[in-house]
Amino acid sequence: MYHDLTQGKISRSLLLFALPMMAGNLLQQFYNIADTLIVGHVLGSTALAAVGSAYTLMTFLTSIFLGLSMGSGALFSIYKGKNDQASLRSSVAHAFVLIMTVTLVLNLLVYLFIDPILGFLRVPSEVWDGMKSYLLVIFAGIIATSLYNYFSCLLRALGNSSIPLIFLAVSTVLNIGLDLLFVAVFSWGIRGAAFATVIAQYVSGIGILFYVLISCRDILPGRRELRFNRKILGEIGNLSSMTCVQQSVMNFGILMVQGLVNSFGPVVMAAFAAAVKIDTFAYLPVQDFGNAYSTFIAQNYGAGQKERMRKGTKESFLIGFVFCIFISALVCIFATPLMTIFVSAKETAVIASGVHYLRIEGAFYCGIGCLFLLYGYYRAVKKPGMSVVLTIISLGTRVTLAYVLSVFIGETGIWMAIPIGWVLADITGLVYMKFCKI
Repeated sequence: MYHDLTQGKISRSLLLFALPMMAGNLLQQFYNIADTLIVGHVLGSTALAAVGSAYTLMTFLTSIFLGLSMGSGALFSIYKGKNDQASLRSSVAHAFVLIMTVTLVLNLLVYLFIDPILGFLRVPSEVWDGMKSYLLVIFAGIIATSLYNYFSCLLRALGNSSIPLIFLAVSTVLNIGLDLLFVAVFSWGIRGAAFATVIAQYVSGIGILFYVLISCRDILPGRRELRFNRKILGEIGNLSSMTCVQQSVMNFGILMVQGLVNSFGPVVMAAFAAAVKIDTFAYLPVQDFGNAYSTFIAQNYGAGQKERMRKGTKESFLIGFVFCIFISALVCIFATPLMTIFVSAKETAVIASGVHYLRIEGAFYCGIGCLFLLYGYYRAVKKPGMSVVLTIISLGTRVTLAYVLSVFIGETGIWMAIPIGWVLADITGLVYMKFCKI
């Protein structure tokens, strides 16, 4: 059921462990991709702009409890490497209570402050009503998404990357089917796309919850592990809070960029919405490989196998580098046909803007690939604060330059700021890795 990443050939073990994660997260993207594709072609570019901008907001919100889950997952992997079952079960209980509490509070706050949030994002008047209608429904799925992310991070941290894929596959097929039914057949408009996504999210969230309760009794806490443990809660708080800050800062920076993009009007908004989906698909595999690498490092860190960690780091960076070069070439060459997947060929202005974005930003996927590996490394060796530093460098540069350059060269300045931020963060992270002692 679980993969032991402290033994066997490193590259082979990492790739076999990472492949289900890659497939699962690619499927997860279909939650919003299906909305984007169907909404863009059936309801038009204004509706596409609303869904795309909402997606950026939801990514930021999700990043909060995803960061908590990923930080907890690093601790689960370390206990797995140490073979400390009692601490593992106790950490599972403490992390679940913490993450669900944060999720419930967050869910309440976004409903209470939806109008100020839309105002902060500088949503144009012609997009406002559609985006608000979409969000009022999509917010109902936050709890389901949190459940899925917690239990999938738990299973992956212990070496099981296949089960989360199964639940996502079922819910993704359901999501796409309901999208077509609600939007194209029933003509429920933008709210129909949101209802389809929320239903699918609850299928995956509740499904994986019951799977763990029924099939993973060895990691479920008993009465003794349910007692409050200050030490374990402190470890979870340290890893999870820093990872949460890192994820939140990263996506808050993206949210700030989204607000700047929105100020350029519906055409650029729609182009950005479609291009970001292509972006996500392009570098999602290396992001998941970074998460797999993080689990590998954490398990070996817990087991004290430093030489295996060093060897795995060299092999992982080489694999990530080769993959990113290949994907960059594909995206730059096929930018126009990729845009027409999401946007009608008649929307020539939207397509041109999206292609411009992809050919600037897409040429530098090696930058984000390296950054994902660095995030995974520092999370796994209990240095999550360094991930926050790298995120601040990357996003701080990106946001600052985006606002400055856009004054002089329009949206081109926004796109150019992205890879510059990646490169600066990569240099910092690699230099620190070379000189820090683990």
